[in-house]
Amino acid sequence: MIIYVDGDACPVTNEIISIASQQQIEVVVLKSFAHYSYRQHCDFVKEIYVDSVSEAVDYKLISLVSAGDLVVTQDYGLASLVLQKKCQVIHPRGFIFTERNIDRLLASRHQNAQIRKSGGRTKGPAPFTEKSRQQFVDIFTTLLL
Repeated sequence: MIIYVDGDACPVTNEIISIASQQQIEVVVLKSFAHYSYRQHCDFVKEIYVDSVSEAVDYKLISLVSAGDLVVTQDYGLASLVLQKKCQVIHPRGFIFTERNIDRLLASRHQNAQIRKSGGRTKGPAPFTEKSRQQFVDIFTTLLL
């Protein structure tokens, strides 16, 4: 198993690397060049940078993952594609994307986009809290065991 992180806006990258290091699992963090960092990581962490165009990180991630890998992303569309490749997918808030919930999540995303497109307003995500972070850590750790 390799852990892939959609890293442009992932609030739990440090936690992923810390937990993966305890299990000695390879981590690949994908980012656009717009989020370039000079930070050096351990040998088991690889950073891949791609163009800053829309969806470039998603396309690269999809091309790299294989069945049995674990992906961390907030992107419902990317999650749906990765699920098709028989990977496990977890959101940084700690919920697991599954074949059972992805259609509902995509439908909700589409409905909200339509409301915004027609001039309406939708409620954004709740603030990312320490409780959110801890929920992610708990579920992520369980997935690695």
